[in-house]
This record gives sequence, structure tokens and C-alpha cells, in this order.
Amino acid sequence: MSWKKEVKEISLRKKLALQQGGKEAIEIQHAKGRLTLRERIDLLLDKNSFEEVGKISGGIEHNDDGSIESFTPANFILGFGEINKRKVVIGGEDFTVKGGSPNAAGNRKSVYTEELAVQYKFPLVRLHEGGGGSVAGPSKEKKGYGGDPVFSKSRFKAVATSLKTIPVISAALGPVAGLPASRFVASHFRIMTKKTAQVLVAGPAVVSRAFGKEFTKEELGGSDIHKINGVVDNVADDEQDAFLQIKKFLSFMPQNIHEAPERISNSDPIDRVDEKLESIVPKDRRKTYEMREIIKSISDDNDFFEMTNYYGRGIITGFARLNGFSVGIFANDSNFYAGSMTADNAKKTSRFIKLCDQFNIPIISLVDEPGFLIGPEAEKDATILHGTEAVLAAVDSSVPWCSVLIRKSFGVGSAAHFGPESYVLAWPSSEAGPLPLEGGIAIAFGKEIAQAEDPESKRKEIEEKLSKSQSPFPRAEAFSVHEIIDPKETRKYLCSWIDKVQTSLLTKIHNP
Repeated sequence: MSWKKEVKEISLRKKLALQQGGKEAIEIQHAKGRLTLRERIDLLLDKNSFEEVGKISGGIEHNDDGSIESFTPANFILGFGEINKRKVVIGGEDFTVKGGSPNAAGNRKSVYTEELAVQYKFPLVRLHEGGGGSVAGPSKEKKGYGGDPVFSKSRFKAVATSLKTIPVISAALGPVAGLPASRFVASHFRIMTKKTAQVLVAGPAVVSRAFGKEFTKEELGGSDIHKINGVVDNVADDEQDAFLQIKKFLSFMPQNIHEAPERISNSDPIDRVDEKLESIVPKDRRKTYEMREIIKSISDDNDFFEMTNYYGRGIITGFARLNGFSVGIFANDSNFYAGSMTADNAKKTSRFIKLCDQFNIPIISLVDEPGFLIGPEAEKDATILHGTEAVLAAVDSSVPWCSVLIRKSFGVGSAAHFGPESYVLAWPSSEAGPLPLEGGIAIAFGKEIAQAEDPESKRKEIEEKLSKSQSPFPRAEAFSVHEIIDPKETRKYLCSWIDKVQTSLLTKIHNP
């Protein structure tokens, strides 16, 4: 006597699971311009690397003779895989089964996703498309369900633990509402597709009922809304672009907080110079320039992966490599409020510093900071609160820092650009002090200027005289910066620095 019949049933159930929500549901998914979850997993992961967990979980109906009449798979697919030969845990809602709204088995698998990733200490990738619970009540698998026991732990506990332990990446690839939307934002890197994804607290039917007017999914939670409010970091043109960005982000990350990011060799010379950096900063303080050109110039192969471009636009954040080592770069963009620290800029700065610090990524700050934004709107936005939190995030970090003074470094806001024991370099274009020159002169010499025969000439005379005190040369003479450098040689100094800090970085990892 053998178990041949049971073995055959295992094979049948696996075959049925691959059918997902059925041929018609898959066709509808494709007609909307979206891939199925299994197609997404195959496209993102290295070929043949997916090892599914709980493949045959789901609901089953039997005929009178005990044979299978129908099988509804769990509408959450979960498993291990590899991205560029690195182990990950991957999971997501299967929209072809009940629109991704969790059935009993799907809910259990979704809750287990973070626990599995934390257990193995692998990065977690979530591919979201689906809704939360239904007002129709519990499914028939939970008939008479009255809630979880009082001693059960919150399903969000594992979510919180994962964020403290491993890189968590989430993609919104279709409509995402309720619990999946909450999981989506609980991530270190959040990306959504431009035309096919929406992230919502509640869908149009619920919102329209509550507010008495009609809304579309795009009006409530499209990419144009979430790219400027900080809900998403990046917007992808399509699903393939989203997967490329996920791979790029992951390439800068370690597997978990107990490791350093992998060094990736390249042939870009560490002493490469860029002539345009000598004149990229205008001598006229009123003129702006492109900070991203500086960032790309100093990075290996001129490659910079930017995050959260449309939110807090006065601050630029992202990742690059120097001599193969992963670094986090944040810098001021003088094209937006002169790069000053707005409330949104401060929130963006705090989150980025904490991300780099958590995952052992050294930070390079390219400083052109005029200070906290002032005015009634800035006060309404609690700029002093969020700006101070950014400063505290910087001084409380433990990874190595290098701060390069490009232009302005003024006020309390400038302190967000220097970590403990920062290696400080200064360009000859840099200037620093308690206040920007123009504002400080208006306060300190206002009466003298007003009483002058030619107030404008007097103002320029005072400005020219005082500008010498804010130049980097007196600071270098007082050893307030490590070096004043030729801007063309910035990459050489940074590559030398990143090589030297590797020992202290490893010490920080092994002796937190």
C-alpha cells in the first residue's frame, strides 16, 4: 500500500494554485495593463530562483466521493527568491482572486511575510495590489468569528520589527487600499507605477458615500498626489521600470543591520578630475546652479540613484558609490527656496539620515544651507520643530560623515549637515556664519545704511567688507575645516575618505 493517491493530489493542488483566479480574471488583469502577481515575481527575481511558501494553501470544496470540486488559492503569494544573486523574501496580494482582498489563508500568509523575512534576516520586497477587509463580514472560513484572542500579538508588531532589522521595499502596482496601503507606507523604499497604481485609505465608493460627491481613484490617491506629499519615494513609468528601481535601491543596501553594503568594483579612476566643477558655482550669490551635476561628477561612473525627488524639493537625497563603496548623499538644491530648510525638507532629511545610519551607509553632505525657512507659512508648518528633529537625527547618527561646504552654511539649519566627527572639506566658494550676509547686514547695520547719502552703495561696501570674514580661508586658518580643496579634486578626497572609514564602519556594526 502506498501514498500514491495523496501524492497525486498534492500535484493537482499545485497545478490549481497556478491558475490563480482563473483564465477570465487573468485576462481582465492584462486588459487593465497590469501583470499578475506570479508574472511580476518571475520578472523581478533571478530566473528560476523563486521558492514558494504555502503554495497549496487556500479554500477547497469536495465532491461527495471526496474528490476536489473546486480550489480557491490563498490570494497572497509568498516565498524566497534572489535578486542579483542576493536572497530576499517576496510577497504580495493576488488581485485575480477576490481583488486581492484577503481570504483566510491569504491573510495568514500576509501576516507571516514580515516574520519570515526577520527570521532569516533577508530583505523584504512587497508587491502590492489589493484592498483590506470587507464590510460584508467574515468569510465562511471564519463563520462566527468574534475577533482575535486578547492575548494575540498585533499583526503590526512584525512590520515594526522588520523596519528595524532589514531593508523593506514596497511597490504599488495597482489599486492599494486599507491594510495593504498601510503596509506599503511601512517601508524604506516606496515606489508606485505612474498610470496603473493608486494608494488609498479607502476606495471611491466609501469616500463618495461619506462626502456626498463622486471621486475617482486617481483623484484620491494617484501618483501625482503621492509623489509630492511624501507617501511614495519614486514614481515608475511602468512595472518593469519599478522592478529596475527596486533592484537599484537594493544594490546599495546590506542584507540586514548586522552587515555592511557590498562593495562593487568599477574602473572609474578615484583621482578623476572634472574641470567644470571649478566654475559651476556662480560668484553672484543670487544665481543658482545644478547640484545634481556635482553629485554625478563625484560618483562612480557618474551614477546617482535619487529618492523622493518631488517631496521636500530643496533637499536632494539618494545613493551613489565611491570607489565601489555605497554612500548616502544629501545636498541642498538652491533652485527651491535657495535650498533652505523647510518643514518638508527637514522631514525628508531626518528620514534619510536615519535610513543610512540604520543600514551602515556612510553619509556625504554637500552643503549649501541658508538656514531654516522664515515667514508666517514656515511657522504654520512647524519648521522649527521638524528642522530641529533633522539636526538631532544628524548629531545622533553613528555612521561616518563627510561634509563638503559648497556655498552657504548658515544658522541652526546647517547643523543638520554635520554628523559626529565629520570630515569637513570646503570649496573656495563656501561661506559660513550665524546668518546669511544679506540678512545679517539688514539687522546689524540697518540704521547706518538708512542714514547714508547713498544707502545702496553703503550696503554694498559693508557687504564686501564682511564677506571676507565668511570666506573659508579664515576658517581653514583656525582649523575649523580639515581642508580647503580645489573643487575639481573633490572625488579624489572623497574616495580617500571612504576607504579610510571602512574600519570604523565595521567596528560600529560589530559593536553597536
